Amino acid sequence: MSLPSASSNRIVLAVVASTFFVGFGGGVIFPILPNLGEVLGISAFMVGLILSANRFTRLVANAPAGVLVDRIGTRKPFVVGLAIEGVATFMYVVAIVSPMPEVWFMVARILWGIGSALVFATAYTITADVSEADSRGTSMGIVRAGITFGFPAGLVLGGVVSDLWTNTTAFVLAAAFAALASVIAYLIVPETHVESEQDSVKPWDVDTSMPTVTIGLVNFGLYFAYIGVLFSTLVLLLDARAISIFGLDAQGSSGMLMAITVLSGAVFTLGGGYLSDTVGARVPVMIAFLTTSCLGFAVLAFGSSFEVMVFACLLIGAGQGGVGGPLTALLADLTPDERVGRAMGTNNVLGDVGGGLGPLVSLPLVESIGFQIIYGVSAIVPMLAGAVLVVGIYAHTGRVSPTISESTG
Repeated sequence: MSLPSASSNRIVLAVVASTFFVGFGGGVIFPILPNLGEVLGISAFMVGLILSANRFTRLVANAPAGVLVDRIGTRKPFVVGLAIEGVATFMYVVAIVSPMPEVWFMVARILWGIGSALVFATAYTITADVSEADSRGTSMGIVRAGITFGFPAGLVLGGVVSDLWTNTTAFVLAAAFAALASVIAYLIVPETHVESEQDSVKPWDVDTSMPTVTIGLVNFGLYFAYIGVLFSTLVLLLDARAISIFGLDAQGSSGMLMAITVLSGAVFTLGGGYLSDTVGARVPVMIAFLTTSCLGFAVLAFGSSFEVMVFACLLIGAGQGGVGGPLTALLADLTPDERVGRAMGTNNVLGDVGGGLGPLVSLPLVESIGFQIIYGVSAIVPMLAGAVLVVGIYAHTGRVSPTISESTG
């Protein structure tokens, strides 16, 4: 759908604001639950399952969300998805006072998965709809940064507020910001997508084209190492190595470090998207940032001081963020308009497989094989993702690094 530039910018900014505020609910739980689980009598495996539940839910929700976008448009799924995430965030408060906290946390994370599937599929599709090819990397970077910036705000809120006040206070604040996100979206974001003639919405209706599968596998690797491994184990690493930031305990310190990681990612998301537009090609930019992520995990494996940990997290964040904008922009470049929703949904499915497997693998194994091996393996993952990217794009286009005009032609 063609829109005037001023209107397009207003829509993108509204999407950024909405995803930023709702993102608090995604980050707030990570610094709290790994330690709170023991107090509430929740096993390490169950904690990992709870943290992964939203991503496993999205395995069946992402594809229908993408089909729904191509069928009925973007506005309703976007607003409804934000509202569902707000309800899920408030359920963290209920979980703390409940005699069955693991049940409430699990239900909350499942609801979060449904809501975020709708939000992610629509946010990127809206951006693809209102942006031109030669500026799509920048636009995708801006929206991805908005999604990303909300997460570290939630990490800080979860780590610092729970440390200085209470866990309940942190969850209540996150829920209030999620409610604000829904209001912004309802008031500002219009319909942007062209409806299609789909008759049904099925979890298995995914996009199996070469570009979508290739980019989805890259997304799998990134989320496995970044969200799945790093965010699930960082609080335990700081506790084991007795590393403290500003006198905070492991929860507060991990919240600060994860915030640094994601803030770095958000900055480089903007830079990576803009750089790919400027260079006129997405692949070289992504390979450079995948290498950066690899170096970050290698440093993290042996880090034993505050300064080294910060440096490692900056590198990992930069690598993850720098890939994000060009990755979704390349997917939009290579996908026909009528299938963008499905492609974005399928990409999210594969990313969530990685993010969901990470905690289930890393939390139990870190106690038996140690942090160095876990992070060493995580350092290899981005380079494998780079190899998949080059092979898949070459198989589809006949070029290792097609230009933007070739990708959209």
